[in-house]
Amino acid sequence: METFLLANRWLHITAGFIGFFVAPAALYVRKGGAAHRLWGRIFFWSMLVAGTTAIVSAAYNGLTFLLLTGIFSLYLAWFGYRSLYHKKLARGEARPALADWLGVGLGTLVFAGTIVYGLLHLRQNPVPVVFGGIGLMTTLRQIRGFLRTGPWPAGQWLLNHISGFVGSYIAAVSAFSATSLTFIPFPLNFLWPTLLMVPPLIWTQRRYKAQFAQGRPPAEVAAVRIQPEPAPPR
Repeated sequence: METFLLANRWLHITAGFIGFFVAPAALYVRKGGAAHRLWGRIFFWSMLVAGTTAIVSAAYNGLTFLLLTGIFSLYLAWFGYRSLYHKKLARGEARPALADWLGVGLGTLVFAGTIVYGLLHLRQNPVPVVFGGIGLMTTLRQIRGFLRTGPWPAGQWLLNHISGFVGSYIAAVSAFSATSLTFIPFPLNFLWPTLLMVPPLIWTQRRYKAQFAQGRPPAEVAAVRIQPEPAPPR
């Protein structure tokens, strides 16, 4: 068991280290380009590995809040990645898949439980209420979008993609700060990534929304796609 936990720890450190440096690269390069897709995929898989190994470690050591934080980061990474498949859904041309409902349902239960946990330990640790509240607002907004009969607001899938991946990165940095940056006092060690990164995220989303409101298609803002488009026939 000790060998397994040691391997799990080093796998977590390696994946987290990769994710910390890859995320800024994905944000810096042209959105929708080949480099953005490459760094984005690497970030997604690194967060998947880091989040899974964090859950294993937290569950074994009985660290409930870090367990919830790992799930929080995993869900937001999945949410950001899955949003890329919602282009047709956003145009009202498709309905949510079973995976979408299962994911958002599980996320809602976890985040509601995080809030309850935070309220029960509010004096000792108010951070779960913050993280749980952010997560619950995300899943409820997504459920509202899934239940919508007509098209989504222009570019909503792109806004979801951005908020999901940035939110996952914030959660990962928060967990790293809380466990490693011991010189930062509690609860600031958990909350400084949120305080630092959420304002630019809000500014970026408002900027994109303004462009969409002016009639600019989302594809001109960021041509995000899962696979390269087929070459035109000769």
